[in-house]
Amino acid sequence: MSNEAPNQARVIPLRPQSARPGSVRPLSDRPATAPPGNPAPRETRQTREPLWRDLVGDVLRRERLAQERTLKDVADAARISMPYLSEVERGRKEASSEVLAAAAHALGLGLGDLLSLAQGELTRHSAQSRRAVPGSPYNGMCLAA
Repeated sequence: MSNEAPNQARVIPLRPQSARPGSVRPLSDRPATAPPGNPAPRETRQTREPLWRDLVGDVLRRERLAQERTLKDVADAARISMPYLSEVERGRKEASSEVLAAAAHALGLGLGDLLSLAQGELTRHSAQSRRAVPGSPYNGMCLAA
């Protein structure tokens, strides 16, 4: 018997491959009851709130494409790796404030501008969610950076 472990790693994805950011199975497709020992999910709306990293990534990508710049160009200007910037844009990595500031500055934005644009996206998403949930008591959102 060999003491060497096989040269394979088990990868457990955080998000199903078919799932796109912001997409959720309809409530009718979800199980009606939670498995024993697990509390029932508190989510009752048709859509879930997006992750902050998805919003920031969407803003970075939109700004880069609006400027007709390549991923390599922006990554070089920000002094971060092109694969890492790609992961940030796709919402796969939770970037540090230093990385976000560098990417924003490479696009001619300040960190506050980037966060403000992402906050606008979150506000729009929340407004759409409220329309889907009649009688929701929330009428706005504020983010201070």
